[in-house]
Amino acid sequence: MENQSLKIFQELRLTKPADMIIQQIRSQIQNGQLKPGDRLPPERKLVEQFGVGRGHVREALRKLEFYGILKTLPQSGTIVAGMGIAALEGLITDILAIEDHEFSSLVETRVLLEVNTVRLAAERRTEEDLINIRKALDAYEAKVEQKEQAVEEDLMFHLKIAEASKNSVLKSLMLIIIPDIVKSFISLNVCKEDRIFKPLEEHKIILKYIEAQEPELAAQAMQSHLQDVIDYSKNVKE
Repeated sequence: MENQSLKIFQELRLTKPADMIIQQIRSQIQNGQLKPGDRLPPERKLVEQFGVGRGHVREALRKLEFYGILKTLPQSGTIVAGMGIAALEGLITDILAIEDHEFSSLVETRVLLEVNTVRLAAERRTEEDLINIRKALDAYEAKVEQKEQAVEEDLMFHLKIAEASKNSVLKSLMLIIIPDIVKSFISLNVCKEDRIFKPLEEHKIILKYIEAQEPELAAQAMQSHLQDVIDYSKNVKE
């Protein structure tokens, strides 16, 4: 009987500030206070009204803009997209569902993105891109040598590669999934001390092939680099 009674309870999930902002915007659309074409307050005012950090507001607005729910117009600010209320509500519901990725799905998406992104980066990188990637790698290496967690530095290295691909859509997709990957990496303790040095060497190999403009070798190196986390995600799912 005790086991049966426990089944009525569900796991508690803490809602992220960005989710709560998105939910509030959906509520304002549902009750008619926000309509297609209406302008949102400036970012500074939103920060004050929501009572959260600027980063949370930007994350929410960025995702809503990426999916076409908000638009930023020159000299007009950020406005609600000119589509029907039902369509706006449906899109926001979908975004909130996307926020609850399971770890394995995040990893699968990341692999698809990054293997192709590094291939383009090796073809299109400039000297300035190489400087930015090296800086990100140096920051990562400094943390690793101190045996500190370097999740954000690791992902910044990958983001600089995305910038070097010269594909703004790929970069935007990386920006969308990066916050959830950081959260999952930390909560699942992926970056344990016994596995922090191997990725550093793999980063150096990836950079070597980007510098040499060897797209296929760079793609193979990225696939190999992500294999450990792919295997880990399979174990988590099982």
